[in-house]
Amino acid sequence: MADTTDPRSVSSVVQVSEALRQNRYLPDEGLATAVYLALRLRRPLLLEGEPGVGKTEVARVLADWIGGQLLRIQCYEGIDVNQAVYEWDYSRQLLHLRTAEATGAASASETSALEDELYDERFLVRRPLLEAIAHDSGPPPVLLIDEVDRADDEFEAFLLEVLADYSITVPEIGTFSAVEPPVVIVTSNRTRDVHDALKRRCLYHWVTHPEVEREIEIIALHAPTVSRRLAAQIAAAAAAIRQVGLYKPPGVSETIDWARALNLLGADELVVDQVEATFPTLLKYREDLERVQDHGLETLLAAARE
Repeated sequence: MADTTDPRSVSSVVQVSEALRQNRYLPDEGLATAVYLALRLRRPLLLEGEPGVGKTEVARVLADWIGGQLLRIQCYEGIDVNQAVYEWDYSRQLLHLRTAEATGAASASETSALEDELYDERFLVRRPLLEAIAHDSGPPPVLLIDEVDRADDEFEAFLLEVLADYSITVPEIGTFSAVEPPVVIVTSNRTRDVHDALKRRCLYHWVTHPEVEREIEIIALHAPTVSRRLAAQIAAAAAAIRQVGLYKPPGVSETIDWARALNLLGADELVVDQVEATFPTLLKYREDLERVQDHGLETLLAAARE
């Protein structure tokens, strides 16, 4: 059986930081503090920042550490209750009706009872939000509400109501209330502002790209065959590239992919030919590739090698 950790027993920021590191996530002190407070105060944690800085990974690592199930809601424009909370299994309900007809159980005298059976909990399909609320045993689940800024205002308002008391009402069955609140991580890429009312329900932390030294550690952790020298040059180059004003600055995952690609090509330092050949692992837009070239790639690499 996997080890589990009761969020209420977490005693310090240092313990959180070490636990995340043991699960292959290297947080800075600010993030570790935010996670610690969210666990102890039992409040949702809203993580905002540019894409690729590791917001979603926080939820995955917390689930591994706590031992609870990771339940993810990927937000998008038009998401509604059926995708996030629950829906009825219409195919099973129809099969139940056909079976009742075949066995003669669908007589007029039993029609009312048969209708009630159709909305029994066995036909209820629990989506992540209801699954997190209705959880009643074992470690609390980690509920990841990913990219909430992509959802409509109506869905955000619904989340506000649910996170206020951790309960959901299914009209045909009743109200589900959390015996123990889930650990809730809400992420936003800030394509639009999240409403103040939702922010008030959450603790807040802005996740930034890592400093060079921490990114060197991250590369060493996830790409251990990459030399320290090359990792340092890659981290320095990535930090400089993020300052060029790109449409999509490279995230940590892209930096790791770039390091692995260069390592596979036998690179021991950054040289123009290999960098240009592997740039598609780091930069995902043609305009960004051109902008880095126009900025002076050789000068940038020279600075990184120093």
